[in-house]
Amino acid sequence: MKVVVLFKDGFEELEALSVVDVLRRANILCEMIGMDKEEVISSHHIQIKMDKVFDESVYDADMVVLPGGLPGATSLRDDSRVIELLKDFYKNDKWIAAICAGPISLAKADIITDKNFTCYPGFENEMSTGIYQDTLVCIDGRIITARGPAAALEFAYTILDYLGGYSKPIAEGMQYHYLKKES
Repeated sequence: MKVVVLFKDGFEELEALSVVDVLRRANILCEMIGMDKEEVISSHHIQIKMDKVFDESVYDADMVVLPGGLPGATSLRDDSRVIELLKDFYKNDKWIAAICAGPISLAKADIITDKNFTCYPGFENEMSTGIYQDTLVCIDGRIITARGPAAALEFAYTILDYLGGYSKPIAEGMQYHYLKKES
């Protein structure tokens, strides 16, 4: 199993790195892919070194993940390589996940028509296709979407579970079960 998380300057740290962290704890290969360069700056000015820069090997992954954050999410949406990758993954029945503003790329790739999705409130207005759901995480077929930074761990655990992993021991090790009991 191989997952790629795509990065452009202006990504949201929690949304991107929680997925990388949780999947790596579960021993799932998860690569951080800089779309343009090896060192990418987050929306809060944190510099992160990528595992590699975008190349054709990303097409070998089983899942692609798009974090939110601005202008990272809009930059991903406006990158034709991202749109082509999403179309290819969708056509080949591979997993696609996007959080916060990330789902705007799914709309541009025209892969959420008649599908349920969630996103950061307000971004559903930028999407002409899909059926918006007011929930933290939404799964429809092989597409997983999530609302925003507060949903980051739930998003990562959901990804792990749907990829065939088991999130419970990871979540418990991270003390997530205490939060679940209080809600």
